[in-house]
Amino acid sequence: MTLVPISHGDGLAASFVDAARGAGTLALAYFRPGAVTSAEISHKAGGSPVTEADHLVDRFLRQRLETLVPEAGWLSEETADTSARLSKDIVLVVDPIDGTRSFMRGHGAWAIAIALVEQGRPLIGVVHAPALGETYVAVRGAGARLNDAAIEVSKLVSLGAGARVAAPVLLAERLREAGLQFALQPKIPSLALRIANVASGALDAGFASENAHDWDIAAADLILHEAGGRLASLDGCAIVYNRGDTRHGLLTAAPAQIHAEVNAAARLADGKAVAQKNS
Repeated sequence: MTLVPISHGDGLAASFVDAARGAGTLALAYFRPGAVTSAEISHKAGGSPVTEADHLVDRFLRQRLETLVPEAGWLSEETADTSARLSKDIVLVVDPIDGTRSFMRGHGAWAIAIALVEQGRPLIGVVHAPALGETYVAVRGAGARLNDAAIEVSKLVSLGAGARVAAPVLLAERLREAGLQFALQPKIPSLALRIANVASGALDAGFASENAHDWDIAAADLILHEAGGRLASLDGCAIVYNRGDTRHGLLTAAPAQIHAEVNAAARLADGKAVAQKNS
């Protein structure tokens, strides 16, 4: 049973979009198209960059979203994680700036990703790309939209040389070695945007390497699902969110009618990579 009944016309979904757009305005103050950001840059323990804009957006969204859904747990890339969220039936899952490197370098392919997850699956998803003027939103059972217009996945019935695919370069090479044919598209640094582009039909399929986190994918997962597609791990199962470990393995995103084909190719590529590593 849905704990939070909503639709596209519901005030909660609209408030999530407003929060994402407000966060986008804050981030844009530090964004310099074609140039290095004005925000201070530091690095996390693993070496990943983070800017003061990431932290500012994180604080802004936590204040706004927890006011809207005070009973929800909290999971964000830029907030220290705790086990408190694991006892919650609903959790806010946020990436303040997905594609920080793109943001830092003045490239527009970055996004603010917000999901409300209920019992392991997303209920609301918003992916807002302020530098591109794109706002994707989905509500479970109510379809997906881009800038208020309904979207749906590609009608492609089989992958081939003309299929528009986004994937990391090394993964794309492995897929081709496994026999998959496709037209590799320019890199989309934001994984949330990459998946959202599959949802809109701009891409026929998308792939993500290992170690994507809940905050990278939860919002876009729902957007893709509501547009007629699937995001899944190599076992083909729907992804479960708000577990102790927020990381995921290799992921595939595609229209429902070709997802099995896409996933099979990814499994083959992954198997060859493992064999080569162990040889």
